[in-house]
Amino acid sequence: MSTAPGRDVAAADVATPALEISDVSLLHGDGEETVTALDSVSLSVQPGKLIAVVGPSGSGKSSLLAVAGGLIRPTSGTVRVGDVDLTTASRQQVTTVRRTRIGYVFQAGNLVPALTARDQLRLPLTFGKVAHPRDPDELLAEVGMAHKVTRRPHQLSGGERQRVGIARALVTRPALLLVDEPTAALDRSRSQEVVALLAQESHRHGVATVMVTHDHDVLHHCDEIYEMIDGRLGKAAAPTR
Repeated sequence: MSTAPGRDVAAADVATPALEISDVSLLHGDGEETVTALDSVSLSVQPGKLIAVVGPSGSGKSSLLAVAGGLIRPTSGTVRVGDVDLTTASRQQVTTVRRTRIGYVFQAGNLVPALTARDQLRLPLTFGKVAHPRDPDELLAEVGMAHKVTRRPHQLSGGERQRVGIARALVTRPALLLVDEPTAALDRSRSQEVVALLAQESHRHGVATVMVTHDHDVLHHCDEIYEMIDGRLGKAAAPTR
C-alpha cells in the first residue's frame, strides 16, 4: 500500500511534534463559580507514538481531547497541530485542520447506522478535499475487515465496529489521532485487539495518537502513559510490555 510523502514513521521529522500543548489552562464559568478543567497542562506527542492518558472521571481527560482537537479554545496557553496554532487560527482554519489533519475514534464507534463499512470510510472524504486519502477497501483489509466491507453497524460486533471506526479515522491520513475510551464497551480480549491495532497503525504510518482510557490492562501497548488528576497532567510510570 502506498503512503503519502512524509507520513511513514521512518521518514517522520521527530524534531517536530504532531501535537504540542503548552501551559494550557481551561476555565469554565466565572467568579466564585469558576471550575478549572485544565490547569497548566503541557504535552508533546511525536509522530508514530501512541500515548495513553489515564485518570478518574472528571479529572479533565475529555477536556484535554477537546482542546487538542480544536473543539474548545483554552483560556490560556497554546495548542499546535503541526505548524498550525489552533489558539490563534481562524474558525475556518481550525475546521480545515480538524478535517484534514485530525482523526477521531469515539467510545461507541459513532458509525452511521444506514451505511456499510465501506461507505463509513467514504463519508469523511465528501466533506472537503483530502490531498492523499487512503483507499477504503485497502484500509479495511489492513484492520481485518476485508470480509465485511458491505456490512452495516448492526451486523457487526462491538470490536468490529471499533475497527471500522479506527479505519474511518485514518482514511484522510491524519497526523494526529484522538481516541476516547475505545474499549469501554468491549470485553478484555477485544480490548487488547483494538488497542494493539491502534499501536500498529500509529507505528506503521507515523500517526501521533492520544488515547484516553480507564482500561489499565491495555497500557502495555502504549509508548508513554500520562495521568490526569484535578486538571493537572503528569508523566506516569513506563508501560510494562
